Amino acid sequence: MEERILKNYARLIARMGVNVQPGQDVWIEAELDQPAFVELLAEACYEVGARTVRVDWSHQPLQRLHTQYRSEEALAEVRTWEEEKLRDFAETLPCRVYLLSEDPDGLCGMDAAKFTAAQQRKRQIAKPYRDKAENRYQWCIAAVPGAAWARKLFGPVPDAQERLWKAILTASRAMDDPIATWEAHNRDLWTRCERLNSLGIRSLRYTAPNGTDLTVGMMPEGRFRGGAETSLRGIVFNPNIPSEEVFISPKRGEAEGVVCGTMPLSYQGQLIEDLRFRFEGGRVVEARAGKNEALLQKLVAMDEGAAFLGECALVPHDSPIQNAGLLFYNTLFDENAACHLALGAGFCDTVDGFENRSLEECRALGVNDSIVHEDFMIGCAGLNVDAETFGGETVPIFRAGNWAF
Repeated sequence: MEERILKNYARLIARMGVNVQPGQDVWIEAELDQPAFVELLAEACYEVGARTVRVDWSHQPLQRLHTQYRSEEALAEVRTWEEEKLRDFAETLPCRVYLLSEDPDGLCGMDAAKFTAAQQRKRQIAKPYRDKAENRYQWCIAAVPGAAWARKLFGPVPDAQERLWKAILTASRAMDDPIATWEAHNRDLWTRCERLNSLGIRSLRYTAPNGTDLTVGMMPEGRFRGGAETSLRGIVFNPNIPSEEVFISPKRGEAEGVVCGTMPLSYQGQLIEDLRFRFEGGRVVEARAGKNEALLQKLVAMDEGAAFLGECALVPHDSPIQNAGLLFYNTLFDENAACHLALGAGFCDTVDGFENRSLEECRALGVNDSIVHEDFMIGCAGLNVDAETFGGETVPIFRAGNWAF
């Protein structure tokens, strides 16, 4: 891929993604696949005034070794210096960039029960610090093409990574003048949100030929969001590159019916396929999968909130990522190709006036709380979505997979 295009992509992440402020620190989390791009990204952050750029590297084969040889207690251990790192993050609020490139099958065969139990214990320690930083810092998830990920999509061909680079950059609207392109894209998403928020939606009902028939309740204070967000410190940033969704956090405890997944879910380095959930009283009471069902059930049992919905996101079937004809096996992209729901934590910034409410007040209104947030795709060409308003009106939102307005 041309260096000029990659530099533009790095600038997009630094300026429109996390929107680094002069004197602000930046933390980048990345796999070992793309050191050259990480260097470009670090330079782009420094160019806009970053004080310090720190890179935390990870590597799936090491994760497999750690899980194989460490005890659960050792895997779950959070050392004093690690907790100090969490405290420093909550106090200094650096920008955080998460660069995804991992192999979708990279952790297959790993002891999922041991790994999940350790993650549960570690996340409980991290949660108070993450709650303290909630909505106060800028973050962005973007992607680079790992070699194994590229082979998963295109097979063992010499240009697999180059082809994945092109797919990532095209989906991310990063090929031509990405800053201006994203400014226009954000305006379109905001217009969609304004229309939805004007309706006063009491519930959304999803139906599809595959058996989906699910009704999800909304909070009176709930508001759709999409595209760029604004932190509590007044800084505008784009948390997902790419992003085609408008989303809302539903009211905890109000979901009834059945919903079927339409794409594989990549979770903990493994693929879960042919998902099906049944909800009663807002909670998952049945979780089925054609592949890795046990792993899916571990996800739902991660904590009390993991069995409740934290997000409802609307994405038209006629979208750039869907039209590319690629299954990315990566939630960042696949969730932006189809309508999706998420189990686990909701977003307090989807509550009207959230900036004047505490975290506890938002959760009391119905925003779900959990140590996990996992999206799963439900969109298809036959999906219909109807809104019931607080005024008793039924309004079509999606017809045959696309916007009805």
